[in-house]
Parts: sequence; structure tokens; C-alpha cells
Amino acid sequence: MCTTFDSTTIPSLEGKVILITGGTAGLGRETIFSLAAHNPAHIYFSGRSESSATALSAELSKLHPQVPCTFIRADLASLASVKAATAAFLAQESRLDLFFANAGVMALPPGLTKDGYEVQFGTNHLGHAALVKLLLPIMEATAQRGHDVRIIWNSSLGYKGASGIAFASLKTPQAYLSPFYVLSDWFRYGQSKLANILYAREFAARHPTITSVSIHPGVAETGLVSGLGTFNRWFVWATTLKIKVPIEQCAWNQQWAAVAPKGAGEREVVSGRFYEPVGVKGDLTKAGGDDVLAKELWEWTQKELEAFGI
Repeated sequence: MCTTFDSTTIPSLEGKVILITGGTAGLGRETIFSLAAHNPAHIYFSGRSESSATALSAELSKLHPQVPCTFIRADLASLASVKAATAAFLAQESRLDLFFANAGVMALPPGLTKDGYEVQFGTNHLGHAALVKLLLPIMEATAQRGHDVRIIWNSSLGYKGASGIAFASLKTPQAYLSPFYVLSDWFRYGQSKLANILYAREFAARHPTITSVSIHPGVAETGLVSGLGTFNRWFVWATTLKIKVPIEQCAWNQQWAAVAPKGAGEREVVSGRFYEPVGVKGDLTKAGGDDVLAKELWEWTQKELEAFGI
């Protein structure tokens, strides 16, 4: 696994409008500061913490006062919140070049979103799918004007823990998704990360004017890990002891995917693919490469979103 990326080599982002979910901490925060150094027209970021957003904006304005940075409150576990966040963004912008589906939750106890979906699937997949669908017209319009529009979906190698998607029970907490109850949190997480890979690829096939890729960022001690219960923190420690990297390195792969040249060569970006750090085409499991499952997920997602007027 290659872990090399020099953020100073990011080309000029002049004129580009960027939106990053989960930007108040972790990988999202790192990406905001890296991209701001290259003069984008505007960076928008979402999150749930007003105080963290205020602190980030103040720090960024000192380092890069020429770059406007705007916080948009969004709770991906609420489709009403997603709709409100989209409306707030569209009220201010006429283009969108880079969208980072960066926010997420990991190994949560059994639970449901505000709309009644398994909480990890509803947050990591459905919330982002809703946001992208609502933003699709502005992204397509930006691409039609000749701009390079990209969506980077943060997945995880944890997707390999899922052999499929349990569609029939997605409106339940799926407490016993694994035959080993203590691992069900991780099976649900893997299912949501599998969905990110499948949906990114299906989106690429259906919307060829927009580059859509999924990435594994790597493993770092972010808030996702520190907020876990004792058993799950131990599980992460035991299974990732030799592969952890600093948080700033964990943000490299999504930054690379946003700016690397498009093409089929080494360290070039191909729409629909899954990349491991940094810029390495990832091998997929049977489920990860299942185009029939990807289509089923797409159709299920559209039906569910339409029920909420999305």
C-alpha cells in the first residue's frame, strides 16, 4: 500500500466550489486546510457542531483569508436536515466542482435514523445519496460548462465484512446481522461501506459527465475510533495495530482522488473505481464487484428517497 502524497503538488483550484461533509473534524478538517492552500473560490463544509465549525472557520481565515469558508449544518441521519442543507447551499451557489462524501459513523450500537433506517446504513449511505441526488442538477450544470466535476465517496476496507445488503431488514436496527452478536456493529458498518462502493460505481455508469470514485482512506485514531465502546476500541486496536497512520495521511487518498489526472494510467483516476491509499486501484470482493447488487441498491435507494420527496 502506497502512502505517499504531497499536498503541495495539488494544482490551483481557482474558481472551484467545494463541499465536504463532516468537515468539522478528522479527515474532513484536514482536507479543508489542504485544499484551502490552493485558492478555491469557496469551501462549504457540513457537520453537527456549531462550536467546532466556528473554531475551524476562525483558524482557516487566519491562514487563508482569501478563501471564503461557510458552514452548513447537516445531520445525515435526517433526510429533512439533508434537504434543508441542500437548500442553504443552492441559495448561495451556481456551481459545484468537488463533493466529498466524507462524514460517517462507525460501529454504533443498534439503532435507527430519524427516518427509521438502520443508523449506519441510513447515515453513511442514504444520507449521502440524498444529498448527491439533490445536488445533481448543479453538478451536471457545472460539468456541462466544461468543468471537471468529481464526487469522492469515503468507504473502508471494512466493507469486506459484508457479503451483501440485507434490504429486507434495513428498516430495523439489524441487531443480529452477525451470528456473533458482539460483531453485529461491524457487520452493519461493513454493509454501509459496501453500499458506498457499489453506489459510487453505479452513479458513474449512469452519470458519465461526473467522475465518481470510492476510496479507503486508511486507518487513523479519529473521533470515529475514540468514541467507540471498550470492546470495539479494542477490536480496532487489535486488527489495525500495524497499519495505523496519522490523521493527515488518512486524508491524502480523498485529496488525491479529487485532483489526480483522469485516465487509466498509474495513479490516474477512472470513474467508478475503488482506490486504496494513495491512488492504488483496490481489489474488490465478490460483493464489492457485483454489478447486479449495485443496480439493486440504486433502485432501492431511488425508491426510498422518492418517498421523502427527494
